Amino acid sequence: MNLRLDVAYDGAPFRGFARQPDVRTVQGDLEEALSKLCGAELSTVGAGRTDAGVHALGQVVSVFGVPDDLDPVKIRDSLNSMLHPAIAVSECRSVPEDFNARFGALSRAYVYGILQRRFSDPFLAPTVLFHPEPLDVEAMNEAAGHLVGAHDFSSFGRLPHSDAPAERVLYELRVRRDGDLIRVRARANAFLQQMVRSLVGTLIQVGEGRRSPEEMPQVLEARDRSAAGPVVVPQGLCLVSVEYPDGWSGTAFWPPARETGA
Repeated sequence: MNLRLDVAYDGAPFRGFARQPDVRTVQGDLEEALSKLCGAELSTVGAGRTDAGVHALGQVVSVFGVPDDLDPVKIRDSLNSMLHPAIAVSECRSVPEDFNARFGALSRAYVYGILQRRFSDPFLAPTVLFHPEPLDVEAMNEAAGHLVGAHDFSSFGRLPHSDAPAERVLYELRVRRDGDLIRVRARANAFLQQMVRSLVGTLIQVGEGRRSPEEMPQVLEARDRSAAGPVVVPQGLCLVSVEYPDGWSGTAFWPPARETGA
């Protein structure tokens, strides 16, 4: 059978989601546990290839070839007992054979956390960017408005090869302050590698007053990585939810009411 797993993880112990030889990854740990559990080597497909240090609350993984006589609920519970404590499987269910976690997704939503105050917080530090200087959230949102839509985002992300398409549809990019915590939410049909962190780095420069919101169309038109802001540190980024025709993932950790107000 084909299974869908909804997975959350702390990205700190891993070199990203995607399997790599000789390093620990989320996908590698999942596949090792699944293969032991099912008695056969299995491979998985993830909705998003998060980079090293990036977290997830709503990652979705599909795995085909699981024996039909295994109970998905028992698989979930067994995986949670076998996996590193930094990984949690909130849901495991049988899905149609043609379900693919990556290609079936309609959009992905990420949130980047910024702690803007004069001193750091040792408990939040693993999941935010510490930024002691003031940020103009209104200007950041004005800049974000210029970036929403279907664009070539070459200035904001890496391409796997020179001929790869760089157009993505950015449905949403907005900034919200909640006391000392600033959240940047980005939702798109898909993202280039490091695209969200580059968008955030550029918006921070706007918030610092080093760039004008009106510069954003020129940054897009440049199609040059040097035109955008820096790629901010990975620990502030989290894949919070993935959209499918039947709804959003990650609701066990990120309830819809919070997700829409991020």
